[in-house]
Amino acid sequence: MIKAVFFDWFHTLARFEPPRENIHSQAYGESGFKIPPQKLVRGLLIADKDWFEETNRLSIDRRTPAEQVELALRYQETALTETGINVPRDQHLKVLKRIQELYQGLRFVLYDDVLSTLKALKDRRLVLGLLTNAKKDMVSLQPLGLESYLDFVVTSAEVGANKPEPPIFRAALEKAGVTAAEAAHVGDQYYLDVVGARRVGIKPILIDRYNFYQEVNDCPLIRTLPQLISYLDAAL
Repeated sequence: MIKAVFFDWFHTLARFEPPRENIHSQAYGESGFKIPPQKLVRGLLIADKDWFEETNRLSIDRRTPAEQVELALRYQETALTETGINVPRDQHLKVLKRIQELYQGLRFVLYDDVLSTLKALKDRRLVLGLLTNAKKDMVSLQPLGLESYLDFVVTSAEVGANKPEPPIFRAALEKAGVTAAEAAHVGDQYYLDVVGARRVGIKPILIDRYNFYQEVNDCPLIRTLPQLISYLDAAL
């Protein structure tokens, strides 16, 4: 019986505003490359997946400055894979600097289905937690109205381990006061969230808001958070 549900942060509960594809489109446009934002959505998701898997292999802070730049350039090149546009590497560096400037003005907003879903889950007396690799200062509960619904937050910095490593999931179980068999974890990254949760015996649920993981069939997959309610009601 599921007694607790853990959530990832980015692309699960929250997203950037303005959307990051708009930011990347603007930065490339200023350098003379016209790329519609919608053409960047899937490429950014692919770049995310590669980035998370690569930095899990060797964290960014353990790399040399040259290796960090190379990884950032690779991210930008991957983000353009769906556009058919070839950008010289020196231009990528210029655009990357501009993107970093534009990111300073970004803020997090919740997806429209978040608060109503969390309320429905709290009404079912479930323990709800946030489990994220993001820095704690990036996760703003009170301004977004999450404080009333989330019982706790666990960050990778707090436990000294990123998802998909077991310590961050075990810390969430301890805070929730449940066993692994009594918990579910919802996240948007297959490797970080599904593989990580499964390693400790937590039920993984993949949320795929952008229809990215079309090939996944070994775990529950939802497109929106309200679908989570139906799934959990069947399990309760």
